Amino acid sequence: MTTQNLLVELFVEELPPKALKKLGDAFAGVLLEQLKSQGLAAADAVLTSFASPRRLAAHIPAVAAQAADKAVSQKLMPVAVGLDASGNATPALLKKLQALGADASAVAGLKRALDGKAEALFYDSTVKGATLVEGLQKALLEAIAKLPIPKVMTYQLADGWSDVKFVRPAHGLVALHGSDVVAIEALGLKAGNTTHGHRFEAALDPVVLKDADSYAATLQKDGAVIASFAARKAEIARQLAAAAAKVGGGVKAIEDEALLDEVTALVERPNVLVCEFEKEFLDVPQECLILTMKANQKYFPLLDASGKLSNKFLVVSNISPADASAVIGGNERVVRPRLADAKFFFDQDRKKTLASRVAGLDKVVYHNKLGTQGERIQRVRAIAKAIGQQLGGDVLAQQADQAAQLAKTDLVTDMVGEFPELQGIMGRYYALNDGLPADIADAIEDHYKPRFAGDELPRNAVGVVVALADKLETLVGMFGIGNLPTGDKDPFALRRHALGVTRMLVEKDLPLDLTALVTGAGAAFGDKIQDASTALVDFIYDRLAGSLREQGYSAQEVDAVLALKPQRLGDVAKRLAAVRAFAALPEAPALAAANKRVGNILKKAEGTVEAKINPALLQEAAEKSLAEALQSVAPKADAAFAAGDYAASLQALAALKAPVDAFFEGVMVNAEDTALRANRLGLLATLHQAMNRVADLSKLAT
Repeated sequence: MTTQNLLVELFVEELPPKALKKLGDAFAGVLLEQLKSQGLAAADAVLTSFASPRRLAAHIPAVAAQAADKAVSQKLMPVAVGLDASGNATPALLKKLQALGADASAVAGLKRALDGKAEALFYDSTVKGATLVEGLQKALLEAIAKLPIPKVMTYQLADGWSDVKFVRPAHGLVALHGSDVVAIEALGLKAGNTTHGHRFEAALDPVVLKDADSYAATLQKDGAVIASFAARKAEIARQLAAAAAKVGGGVKAIEDEALLDEVTALVERPNVLVCEFEKEFLDVPQECLILTMKANQKYFPLLDASGKLSNKFLVVSNISPADASAVIGGNERVVRPRLADAKFFFDQDRKKTLASRVAGLDKVVYHNKLGTQGERIQRVRAIAKAIGQQLGGDVLAQQADQAAQLAKTDLVTDMVGEFPELQGIMGRYYALNDGLPADIADAIEDHYKPRFAGDELPRNAVGVVVALADKLETLVGMFGIGNLPTGDKDPFALRRHALGVTRMLVEKDLPLDLTALVTGAGAAFGDKIQDASTALVDFIYDRLAGSLREQGYSAQEVDAVLALKPQRLGDVAKRLAAVRAFAALPEAPALAAANKRVGNILKKAEGTVEAKINPALLQEAAEKSLAEALQSVAPKADAAFAAGDYAASLQALAALKAPVDAFFEGVMVNAEDTALRANRLGLLATLHQAMNRVADLSKLAT
């Protein structure tokens, strides 16, 4: 089977930059999978995908001109349906064979084989392998159909009558098998061997491709385009570093993977230039300047070693003129009004205090079932005061109340109105401008933290309290009105809020009970919502379980600890460490299995079983030994548990292995005598209680 390398390119108008990488990977990936499924490409073929602002392409090695023929065994029908009593073919069988291109002569060659309980007829045939033209045509149409297109356009073809739907109007199609053009069509285009390069800097137009393997090199040489997304991204990163080094002073371009990807999707031939703005703008909080440069202009701000913003920035241009002064000057002129707007907003906002803006929150709707932001703030204040009182008495409660009252006031400032991403950040600047203490100002910014996985936690106690209160108010409110996450939809980020609550409780080791926190937050709503505290507590434990598994704890370890729903989440890590140490003991498997057995026995028992033993009713030697062992071990385990030494508490249980094994070998729990049976169940309940204070050990049983 002869093979050659294959190149397919779809040349289009400028693609949406934020989706380009995903579009490129999807286009190439579906092409390869389709060719593999038809036997035209090897199972281990190494795919190279290309994606630039105006093209999607794929290079696939060793693609066959025609797939190998395949032997196919096809089930026809049960023997009882296909053959009559004399063994002759029925009309149904003959019709089926005819549909497959065979006639009555094929009946003698049919095979019989069991299919479930009945015998069936099977027809063996050879299916001719697909040609590359057929297979690639099918693969290309499938790749186009499966593109994750953000929004489809409808446009007319050159004939003026037909129209097609695609992400952007397509103007060219290349399909080269080695140096041969593969005659396929898509989107009203016929495949050829020519494409187009850079709009302004291509040396030739059209660009003629000699063969599949020369695609990238020819496009770069004749078309002034770096076709590979990865290569273009690496080149931009290299130029950014070189330009920053040229500026000097230890500055570096801001690290932002999403911005780098977006800029890579905007240029075909990157050229990084150094620009600057007036130093007077540096009086504006740098977060504002950085955001407007990144979000609005796609520029790369330069920061010094301490993270302070420089008045120089980098632009990734798509052209490389001999004299770049016009490009530099143009970008400097464009950014100046943006920075001037930020300075204006900042100056205007500082004319009013945050406290004077509190009343304005009554006009901002939070949720139609939960009222305004003003009402929400009152709930957050109540929750924050209660948590602050628990953690730090009157002083912390008063600080948390003040920070909570002002936490959302920057939502009604001009700066946050223009740049919502700066909420909290601007609140801190304005609080400091108002002369408020640093603890309060920091808490106003930090009450949104952690904003995402791996984000830092609030930096002080006031911030932790207000952040907890804010997240609990959101969770309790949304659960209370039944606004829960479904599938991948979570518009109010409840999963993230739940993880934020668990992280603060765990990492700050806060002496707070989870259920009490949730029910306390619910009290702030009065009768405005339904009580969903049980469902919310379970939801938070689920988020915690997922987080712990991501941290490397096994599902068994996590299930064992969280099955008891420990209220102090700060204890969870210690419990997990204790469970891991216990599981390494030689006695652990037997004790875990016994614990599971005990749990099952107690579940099946009639009525409530009290963890109580009457020594006078202990008859068998094995049950007496177990009672004595419990009397010796339980106090040690309980003392270690009370001291927070969970590892020692669990390890003390190792001494119970022998008496537990002997008990199950020699004692009938469900004795006919009611008093005897109740006492033995009480003994098992006592054992179960002693074994499951740190974790549910039955979860460790395999």
